[in-house]
Amino acid sequence: MSTVRIAPSILSADFARLGEEVRAIEAAGADWVHFDVMDNHYVPNLTIGPLVCEAIRPHVQIPIDVHLMVEPVDALVPLFAKAGANIITFHPEASRHVDRTLQMIRDHGCKAGLVFNPATPLEWMDHVMDRLDVVLLMSVNPGFGGQKFIPSTLPKLQAARQRINTHLARGGQPIVLEVDGGVKTDNIAQIVAAGADTCVAGSAVFGAPDADGGYRGVMQALKQAAVA
Repeated sequence: MSTVRIAPSILSADFARLGEEVRAIEAAGADWVHFDVMDNHYVPNLTIGPLVCEAIRPHVQIPIDVHLMVEPVDALVPLFAKAGANIITFHPEASRHVDRTLQMIRDHGCKAGLVFNPATPLEWMDHVMDRLDVVLLMSVNPGFGGQKFIPSTLPKLQAARQRINTHLARGGQPIVLEVDGGVKTDNIAQIVAAGADTCVAGSAVFGAPDADGGYRGVMQALKQAAVA
């Protein structure tokens, strides 16, 4: 795979200067800004909402990738779309009507996707493939940054990639295959080889700033390792 997207997760950024942080990752070559929304209900943590998304939107040109770890989902979709999100993904267990939620996201002008926890079966994909722009596999249990990559994600990535390739071969639309959790320079090559084309990296990026406060060094290292 010649091109791999890197989506730094601002969950690991310095919240006191988010504008500077997102500008720095874009300058370093980030492809997306990954925006983790946790509600202390679906997951055991509380993070950021649409107002923060709206605040950082003017600071970057790259897409904002909003990952909703919330329950229920539907009420937040229009708020994040209005706040400037480009991509909105959610967990199928958190929606009463998965097909309807996917269509709602698309109706609001955003790319739509499903997120699969480590123990969530991929079969949720099968009946909504025509509405998917993104499939995100969690390689940690959601709720906190800085966790270790779960190795069983690799065969699950291969299975998801096979489903996507079959869908494409039947004339379906392209679907991004994203992975989130514990991505680092020493495992990103395995992750990409298993089928991922987009990798979320939080502490791996924001924990390795350059001397000038930027992130060019770690971003370059991740992209080089991904295609090694």
